[in-house]
Amino acid sequence: MLNNFREGLKPTLQKIGTIFASTGLSANFWTAIGLVFAFASAVIYALHFEYSFLIGGILLLVSGFFDIVDGQVARVTQKTSKKGAFLDSIFDKIAEVAIFLGILIGGYSEGYVVLLAITLSLLVSYTRARAESLGVQLQGIGIGERAERLLIIAIVGMAGFLNYAVIIVAIIAGITFIQRIIATARNIKD
Repeated sequence: MLNNFREGLKPTLQKIGTIFASTGLSANFWTAIGLVFAFASAVIYALHFEYSFLIGGILLLVSGFFDIVDGQVARVTQKTSKKGAFLDSIFDKIAEVAIFLGILIGGYSEGYVVLLAITLSLLVSYTRARAESLGVQLQGIGIGERAERLLIIAIVGMAGFLNYAVIIVAIIAGITFIQRIIATARNIKD
């Protein structure tokens, strides 16, 4: 859903890309920085101290910012590559699993709810990857892409309702999974 707003934000995103590209550091470097912040967020959630839900949420938002930066740097420097796209996608999944693991270890949500949320989240990503291998584009399809899911974890979690955030993520990931199955089935040319 948020991917559909990117066109309107294009000038701002391009400026961000230009600023970070001027450092001379590669898009893959910024991808790795995003992963580091995601791991830091996961560790903070796992430690479960007084304000860990707030600090973990802030670190998660910073991780998401660098997830935007890496793609913009690649576009601005005209160094987009299949290798970079692959690493970005894999690092995104590692980050997402780490976040849910931190939430689980920190005891913010029941194990079965976390398992359901991460399973459905990964199925959303898998469905897109598989559909695109068949020539069906699914970017922007569904109410709960990765950006929406992580924003919910960060923002609802920072408000002190991390358990509800995980439940909401499980619901919207499940809906998105179904939406993507339907969209793919309609668009596959046999």
